[in-house]
Amino acid sequence: MYQRLLEHLTTAVVLLDAQLSVRWLNPAAEALMGLSLSRVQGTSLECLEGEDGRIAAMLLEALRLQHPYTQRETQLVMASGERITVDYTATPLSKTELLLEFEPRDRLMRISREESLIARQEMVKVLTRGLAHEVKNPLGGIRGAAQLLERDLPDESLTEFTRIIIEEADRLRDLVDRMLGPNRPVEQKPINVHEVVERVRALLQAETDTIALVRDYDPSLPLIMGDAGQLIQAVLNVTRNAVQALNENAIEQPTVTLRTRARRQFTLGAERHRLVCEVCVIDNGPGVPETLAESLFYPMISGRAEGSGLGLSIAQSILHQHQGLIECDSRPGHTEFRLLIPLEGFSEPEQDRQEKGDTHE
Repeated sequence: MYQRLLEHLTTAVVLLDAQLSVRWLNPAAEALMGLSLSRVQGTSLECLEGEDGRIAAMLLEALRLQHPYTQRETQLVMASGERITVDYTATPLSKTELLLEFEPRDRLMRISREESLIARQEMVKVLTRGLAHEVKNPLGGIRGAAQLLERDLPDESLTEFTRIIIEEADRLRDLVDRMLGPNRPVEQKPINVHEVVERVRALLQAETDTIALVRDYDPSLPLIMGDAGQLIQAVLNVTRNAVQALNENAIEQPTVTLRTRARRQFTLGAERHRLVCEVCVIDNGPGVPETLAESLFYPMISGRAEGSGLGLSIAQSILHQHQGLIECDSRPGHTEFRLLIPLEGFSEPEQDRQEKGDTHE
């Protein structure tokens, strides 16, 4: 009876012996670690041994002292190489048995991060629109005054200066418009996301021959609802950033990977979606500087001296118009931008319908 209760818990539970070998684990633990009980029973878990053996030492100490032990936000490396963040509690049941309870934190941390990202983006949007209003009004007056002055100038050679005023006013107006992002509503049409990604790949392949542009597509992805032109712009902005980062740094075998996947039962901000399209742009460059990590999607923020700092801000704005968002995970040698777009309104591929029990976060 008690085993049946444990089997239906959403908390991952593992029973270890005095040598930290697995005696039993429930289905939630199997799903968390990507391992089956029959495969690991009687063996030690690599993720508990860790790179320095610190987790295993703490578990043995808890067993020796017969005292429960809790650790928050610990990173475990799974057999597949995937890293997950968990809270875990070790409870000695006897001198020879230790009960482990794992609570995954990645999903909660990601939801919190996304909510913060959405809130910041909304704040930036309000500030940018306010700034645009304050800048464009006097710009219009300056441009109009320069045009009137040009008509009344006695010497035509002086019009060179009024032309400069008009052209610079127009340049500032265009800059403000770009800060605001797309100024037309999204045209909701069924589109193939791979056509979008392939268009971007073709454009960048024409610009560079020193960087490998690798495809990693999921052919089972359904159509998405969106504006093809705007999505091409968003993917292009993100991918071009990756290409430029590689061009500016001496990277051995510079590579940008374009990957598509379907994510099931996925939460974006506070809303859970049955199916989400994920487009990843992955490069092996130096990574995003820590000083830029929190402000990466703000307008006018750039890590490049000649950069305008508008590309990622505009891309994020486009994704928001599609009820999606862009996430970024970066470390030296691996930077990954994930463009996430809900897939509501379309049927899942047949192979997905046959795997209803599978959920990924």
